[in-house]
Amino acid sequence: MSVQFDGPIPPPQVPTADAPTAPNTVPLDADVYRLIDRYAIKYGGDSIGNNLHTSVRPYTRTVVVRLAERMLADSANLSAQDRFNAEYLLRDNWNYSARADASNRSRQPVLKHFYQRQSDLYSVSIPDFTLRINPVLGLSAGKDSETDGLRYVNTRGVQVEGTIDERLGFYTFLADNQQGVPAYVQQRIRIKRDRSVPHEGYWKDFKVIGGDQYDFFTARGYVTYAATKHIGVQLGHDRNFIGNGYRSLILSDYSAPYFFLKLNTRIWKLNYQNLFTEMIADRSYDQNGSPIDTIYRKKYMALHHLSFDVTPTFNVGVFESTILGGRNFVRDKKTGQPIPGSQRRGFELQYLNPIIFYRAVEQQVGSPDNTVLGLDFKWNIKNTAQLYGQLMLDEFKLSEVRAGNGWWANKQAFQLGAKYVDVAGIRTLDVQGEFNYIRPYTYQHKDSYTDYQNYQQPLAHPMGANLYELLGIVSYQPIPRLQLVGKLFYTVQGLDRTYDDGSIKNYGGNPLISYDTKPEEQNYGNNVGQGNRTHLVHTDFTATYQPRHNLWLDAKLIVRRQSSIDAATQNTVFPSLALRWNIAQRLHEF
Repeated sequence: MSVQFDGPIPPPQVPTADAPTAPNTVPLDADVYRLIDRYAIKYGGDSIGNNLHTSVRPYTRTVVVRLAERMLADSANLSAQDRFNAEYLLRDNWNYSARADASNRSRQPVLKHFYQRQSDLYSVSIPDFTLRINPVLGLSAGKDSETDGLRYVNTRGVQVEGTIDERLGFYTFLADNQQGVPAYVQQRIRIKRDRSVPHEGYWKDFKVIGGDQYDFFTARGYVTYAATKHIGVQLGHDRNFIGNGYRSLILSDYSAPYFFLKLNTRIWKLNYQNLFTEMIADRSYDQNGSPIDTIYRKKYMALHHLSFDVTPTFNVGVFESTILGGRNFVRDKKTGQPIPGSQRRGFELQYLNPIIFYRAVEQQVGSPDNTVLGLDFKWNIKNTAQLYGQLMLDEFKLSEVRAGNGWWANKQAFQLGAKYVDVAGIRTLDVQGEFNYIRPYTYQHKDSYTDYQNYQQPLAHPMGANLYELLGIVSYQPIPRLQLVGKLFYTVQGLDRTYDDGSIKNYGGNPLISYDTKPEEQNYGNNVGQGNRTHLVHTDFTATYQPRHNLWLDAKLIVRRQSSIDAATQNTVFPSLALRWNIAQRLHEF
């Protein structure tokens, strides 16, 4: 059943300036955000009022409602697929649009109280209060050519969201999970680097100790408050993403959720976001490599990002972040006394200043914190294409860059990409191409308190550093309920080398280890791909059918080939089928 609009579309029914709205957000989901970004290219700019600043995610539900209603105002030019997508976005955000709420009503609720609205199992909408409750289900099964037995995901949970007095919003996502992973993911968890289930925090072995099946609980949630009509405050435990690309070199949604306080100010042509987080620096493991149930050491991050619409179609952003350590001392093993200069602090209160240069604070307090900065941009061209990019500076010394001698501490990364919608006039045929380049030792720092990771998972590119990557995405929607998506990743990365005596040589690809482990001979002559040079070709084709709102059926085929100097070539063929209900795909694209 779809949302029907008869006659002209009225102005957006979101609260006015006199009634600021709780800035609840659209949960991060690569498939849903690809749709939103498509229509931000086609219909973005001043035509939707307060422009959608796509470089900071997740997006608020209010701006997505405005975008969908702007689309339906131009309904005569919409294809059946685009109309279906616009109606989907409105149904999914009905509590921010009175007209969408009315059209979202079910003709035949279940037992009078359930599915009164098409989008929610149980919902309430009365003056000053809305509530949405939905089940969460993720079931998938597949066969990996590199392992025996079934590879699967079994997720069951609940999602709850609502608003109070229009100013206060809340959201929670709770799910219990069991997962049997393919061989290449198992290598990431147990053998090669992270010792973490991708995207998750605490985990334990399922069925077999030291095996390839894992049990973990996912908990995300936040409370939001509309302090003024321009300023929103959010306190939560979740992920964030900065950038317009498929990957982010600044802050991605790859790592485990973390605790944060977010301030977002949107006024005129500006969007200014402050993010203050508490993360996990390191963990302890038992003899089987499983995490020990204990209090883990903390680290902190402060980040601010300013986005400015130079024109309705051209946006630039600047950002700066700093990572600092938790509370404890490094003590001398013989005397037990703190080693001078080894103190680990709590959160430095001076970083709470929302409009200061973090590097200046770092120098003022004499701290060894890790500060990175950079910029991003996007340019929408004639409502059909978008150019975007990022530049990240971890460390930068102009004289060494000009010398061109590969100094190890010239740690920079950049991204350049493009999106093109309705290719060759074929509606809903969209393509995206992206190039990422990350120099060796980027994101590394002295130890786990200040390196660019959380819960032993990278905060930016999931593969780390010392790499260049080309990726392409083609999506096509032949009929309203069917999405076809093909992805190709080609990555060249220099990994560390392990020798017969067990020693490891740090070539700058692993952001989870200290740059102090870098050998002396690597001070100069560094180049991308050095070390155990590895070539990865990862392809993914997915057909997704949506029989009901937020109920998806996926047929997926992953074909992957990885070759390197120090290891045998790994060829993986991994077909799978999945049923998803109110949950995003679980992706392992590394």
